[in-house]
Formats: sequence, C-alpha cells, structure tokens
Amino acid sequence: MRRQLLALVGLVGLLSCTPAAVTVRQPQALPRPGSSETEIKVGLIVGAPSATLGGTTPVAITEPDGSPVMTIPAGQTWRVSARPAGLVFTGAGGLSSAAFDALTLVPATEAPIWVNGKPYRGRAEVLRDRTGLTVVNRLPMESYLLGVVSAEMGRRSSSEHAALRAQAVVSRTYAFRNLRRWRSQGFDLYATVSDQAYGGIGAETPEGRAAVSETRGRVLTYNGAPIEAFYYSTCGGRTADGYEVFRGASRPYLRSGADATPQGTAYCSISPRYHWREEWSGSSLRAVLARYLPNPGSKSLNLDRLVDIRVTHRTGSGRVDQLMVSTGESELRVDGQSNIRQVLRTPGGDLLRSTAFTLVVSGAGNSVSHLVAEGSGAGHGVGLCQWGAVGRARAGQNHEQILAAYYPGTRLERRY
Repeated sequence: MRRQLLALVGLVGLLSCTPAAVTVRQPQALPRPGSSETEIKVGLIVGAPSATLGGTTPVAITEPDGSPVMTIPAGQTWRVSARPAGLVFTGAGGLSSAAFDALTLVPATEAPIWVNGKPYRGRAEVLRDRTGLTVVNRLPMESYLLGVVSAEMGRRSSSEHAALRAQAVVSRTYAFRNLRRWRSQGFDLYATVSDQAYGGIGAETPEGRAAVSETRGRVLTYNGAPIEAFYYSTCGGRTADGYEVFRGASRPYLRSGADATPQGTAYCSISPRYHWREEWSGSSLRAVLARYLPNPGSKSLNLDRLVDIRVTHRTGSGRVDQLMVSTGESELRVDGQSNIRQVLRTPGGDLLRSTAFTLVVSGAGNSVSHLVAEGSGAGHGVGLCQWGAVGRARAGQNHEQILAAYYPGTRLERRY
C-alpha cells in the first residue's frame, strides 16, 4: 500500500457559537482605571456591491474629514453602491451623489442608523474595498456589547442571569484583546462568529442590557493583560486545553478539566447539543470527502474505492485531532480539529458540531457503506462553555465563580 500523508493547513476555523480566531494575538494595551470608554469599529457588511442606509431622524453624510455631502431625510433609506469611480448614494427620485472613496453617516440625534433594514447604535462608515464596499458600525464599547450578549446567549431567565454577566465580561475581554484585528480592512471585529455575533439593537434584550450595565468596564486579565477569551456553545462535559485547538494558545488559564457537578452531571447536559449523532451513506460520505478533502480528484486518492475512515489520534481531552482516510492503495491524513470539522461535514454540508466523537464504520476493509458519528458538545471546547455557564447559574453560582471555573488563575479587573 502506498501512503499519502497530507496535513490540511489554513482552513477556516471552527464556527459554532464561538469566535473563530485561530491565530493567538498579542494583548492590546488596556485603558487604565478611570479612563474614558473605548470606541470600537464593527464590520457589518464586507465586499457587498451595495447597501441601504438611513434612520428615523435625518442622517448627515459627510466625508471622513467632516465636510458635508448631503443629508438623508428622516424615515428614508438610500442606497450606496460601489461603482468604478467610487461610492455613490442614490436617494428618492433617483437623486445621486458624486463619487467618494469613503463616507461617514451621523444621525441628527442618538437615534439608530438603519443598515440594510436593521437598527444600530452609533454612526456608520462606508469604505471602498477590493470587491465592493464595507459598512462599519462605529460606537462605544458598552453599546456594542448590548448587541452581543443576547445575540450570543439568547433570552435567559432570572435564574440564569449570572451566565449573561459572565458572557458580558468574556465578550468585553475578547473585544479588548482583538482591537484592530482587522485594521487593514478598516474595522476591529466582524459582526459574525468570525469574531462575536453582533446583532445591533435588534439583538438586545432587557436582561442582556442589565448584564452589560452591571459588569461595565470589567475584563479578565492574566499578568495584567486581557486574556485570550475563547468561548463556544457546549463542551460535552470536559473542556479542552488551549493548545489542542489554537496555535500558540498554551495558557495557564486555558486548561482541560471536567465540567460537572459534584454528582458527576455535566453542567452543559441541558444543552440541545450535548449529545448528537450524524450518519452518512457510502455515497453521501464519498460526496462530502470529494468536496472537502484537498485534491480529491488526484489519481493517488480514488474515493470510489473508499475502504476505511478511522480515528488515529485524540487529544488529552479526548477530542479527535487526526483522521485517516484510506482507499486501499493510498491514505490521506487529516490533522487538526478545525480541519477535521471542515472535512467531515454532515451530508447537508454543515460543519461537524465538535470533535468529541466516535466513529462506527460499516464495510471497513472492503467498501465503506455507512458511517455513524456519535458525539457530544458543540464548538472547540476551549474556555467558557456557554451552556455550562447557564447550568452553573441555575446551580446558584455567580458570574465570578463561573469565570473562575473556565479561566482559572485570571483576575476580574475594572478598566473604566
């Protein structure tokens, strides 16, 4: 048998209610206690040909230096389009502006700005990019977090309020740590799970606003710097070491451990993603592998002769971090948890929920006819387990206890 070993590198990370930052960043300097609130820029739309903007009050359009361009009347939405000459606004009756490289939109009051029909606090910036235009929401940090906490955690009852507080601290810490992450694109963070889910005013809830207010300015630090505040949906009963998933994330506060009550029940067992099962027929498995494996059409890997797919290595927390795909004459190795979730997708094309799974193969050694993955959890397992935080809150733990459980050895500090 001739063996072909290929390690997948650089595939997009793990998307499951979690920031997908796979490169560990150096900490940004935090504002000192008593300083003013930090401003953040959020990329709402990137690479689009056009977008609609407006507001319930008049919205002034200016150049970046403040030079006035025009005003969108209250209650109207205008379209901005990326054209060869630059950014052009088109209003009611076909009225068009001159072309610009960048524009800023400021509401007449603190009323929201509407971007593609959704309301956002603060102001908006429109920039040219390589494939179209980028719309950036520029607003204070605490206003940003109002649109993150419940977007990430959903509606929570009063008995689960500590979990929202923990999420507010973690999301604030993540934002501070990753300020200017996408500076070359004109903003700090994406509004998606590429960083954190951010839904603007439409995602806000009363309980989420309270959690942000009650933890205002508070971040988690280690040796005085904001931590790598990774989080995800469901750990399945055991968290993972940082280095199992993220290159360079060997941190004293990102350590694997059981996440269970004294009676042995996982705190996240209440999650709808705690246990899961995926199945592939032989043909659907071949179709998935043909689409997502690298160079699947090469003569050295004939998927029509798929004879086995097996786990060849697990991490210390029990997660799969190496798979072997065998065609009888050659083998292809898939290394890394994020790569495995990318390659072994569901028949519908979704990422595998986690790498905490076992495989049962029918037809191994001859021709794979059926594959079953029995798994637990959703996401990478590093840092805060969101459903575990809910379970801990229901058990009576406060947000300080929850944070200490998932990031041991860190400090909760107030920076403004």
